[in-house]
Amino acid sequence: MSLLAQSVRQVLRYTTPRVSLNSAMRALSMSPALLQQNKPMPAAIDVSAIAKEHQKECQSVCDRVNQQVAKSEQGRLFAVVHLSGKQFKVTPGDIILVEGYWPPTIGDEISLDKVLLAGARDFTLIGRPILEPGLVTVKATIIEKTLTHTKTNFKKKRRKQYMRINFQRSPNTMIRINSIELTRPVDSSAEREAEPSRRLF
Repeated sequence: MSLLAQSVRQVLRYTTPRVSLNSAMRALSMSPALLQQNKPMPAAIDVSAIAKEHQKECQSVCDRVNQQVAKSEQGRLFAVVHLSGKQFKVTPGDIILVEGYWPPTIGDEISLDKVLLAGARDFTLIGRPILEPGLVTVKATIIEKTLTHTKTNFKKKRRKQYMRINFQRSPNTMIRINSIELTRPVDSSAEREAEPSRRLF
């Protein structure tokens, strides 16, 4: 016990000197002491000027896209459409396969309204989450309605005389994309003000 008491006394005798936090932080800092002084705040940033520059840049991009579309220089358009809970990247002439039950019959011509993204070689229009109704039209035709190949579901419990075999075939629909077109100029503010958006979701 006396040995333990002596060691505790020795530890209490030798207390470490206290170091202020400021000097410790300065010692650890990589920059010299002159740069650690408080600097004056920079002058106020003109947000309206930045907004005007950004608006001019956006308008110039929209004008270039509209010129390409007017002259038909945009090349082959592509689109990403939402159909039966899935997204498909399509171009004119593509054939896509929609799995599961879907009501349209063979020969029906349909217009795919939920366009998430459309673009060409030099530009891309991105929706949030979909593009404005009427900006891009994607027309398609139902060409085939079939069933998938037969899937076998086999269940067995050993030593219980239990065995079941089920066969499953689900319907498929094949669709041909006829055309993808930009129907009106991009970012036409006059039409947007005249006709408000009528989304129901």
